[in-house]
Amino acid sequence: MLIHSASQLICLRGGPQRGAHLGELDIIHDGAVYLQDDAILQVGTSADLLQRFPDEARLDAQRQVVMPGFVDPHTHLIWAGDRANEFTQRLEGKSYMEIMAAGGGINATVQATRHASSADLKKSTSSRAWSALRHGTTTLEAKSGYALDMPGEQRLLEILMELGTELPLDITPTYLGAHAVPPEFSGRTQDYVDLLVEKVLPQLKTWWRQRYTHQALPFVDVFCEPNVFNLQHTRVILSTAKSLGYPLKIHADEFENIGGAALAAELGAVSADHLVKISAADIRKLAPSASVAVALPCTPFGLAESHYTPAREIIAGDGLLALASDLNPGTAWCGNMQFVIALACRYMKLTPAQALAAATINAAAAINRQDKIGSLEPGKQADLLILNVPDYRHLGYRFGENLVQTVIKKGKVIDFS
Repeated sequence: MLIHSASQLICLRGGPQRGAHLGELDIIHDGAVYLQDDAILQVGTSADLLQRFPDEARLDAQRQVVMPGFVDPHTHLIWAGDRANEFTQRLEGKSYMEIMAAGGGINATVQATRHASSADLKKSTSSRAWSALRHGTTTLEAKSGYALDMPGEQRLLEILMELGTELPLDITPTYLGAHAVPPEFSGRTQDYVDLLVEKVLPQLKTWWRQRYTHQALPFVDVFCEPNVFNLQHTRVILSTAKSLGYPLKIHADEFENIGGAALAAELGAVSADHLVKISAADIRKLAPSASVAVALPCTPFGLAESHYTPAREIIAGDGLLALASDLNPGTAWCGNMQFVIALACRYMKLTPAQALAAATINAAAAINRQDKIGSLEPGKQADLLILNVPDYRHLGYRFGENLVQTVIKKGKVIDFS
């Protein structure tokens, strides 16, 4: 298929964009892209490609923007129930950590998820995935973490893997057994950490290798915060995971700066996520590293907080910055990457071009997929969007409506009817 007559073909060729290079969109005006099977074969001007491929099936972009599909590198896609009551509590003045300490928060969703049937979990998760796809997300990362026991976490990963084969959406799995201390280990955090490193992580690797023989190991993530898993707990869990061959992620410095971002750089984590309270010293450690700094602006927005990830400082430090939704039931029930971009432009002071790159090629780097997705260049997977606007800057400028007209996943136009 030849997609032609794009007002702007946003290519983003050349790999992830660090520091001052963030936002180099590599635009071809009146652009075209030639797809074969599930891959991109050529990009260029419409005049050139229409002449070179005169007999191919055509899709007229009608002077609208054509760009890579969004990559969402941080979601908690699978859960049961809701926490609307906590939204009211926060409006009444209670903090997220106060609600969590009182038995709400993550553990409230753990109880609902443990009691939900697999069929119900799959249905609700599929619905959220389809919503993200309609808004242009063609690949997303999805974490377990709402069961917090070995059988339950395996069940969540199984459902995610099933959906990844059934939906026209790529799902990258993450094991988040260290999302919170489960209720049966209340007051015994160290015992739970010991269980994770001595039994769960080795057993999960064996189970995964037996069940998903052709799949890479999932990421391992930890919620590194005081009163959850402190820096030493996180170091032990992630160091063990690394020794077993798992790729690493970390929830770091969301509510307090305790050195999680610096630990991510030290251990070679693929990403460090949140970073709202990251210090200048830790930016100096994280920014030059290979770890991607993933900002989640929906979360402070959902919590009505005034502080956001210091994107300008990370960029000034020559860091790799990505954007993600943090889709979850407690603070950010939003899987719309267009809205993420709108927030990033307003509260993190990114330009639309920087936000777009952070939500595509850099987001792909945050899940180790930059060689396959996130840009429009020959050899990459044919994941594209056609927006119903003539200029990419409408992303960020506009919000509250879906600007995606057409989603193409692995070379096929998705039918949402």
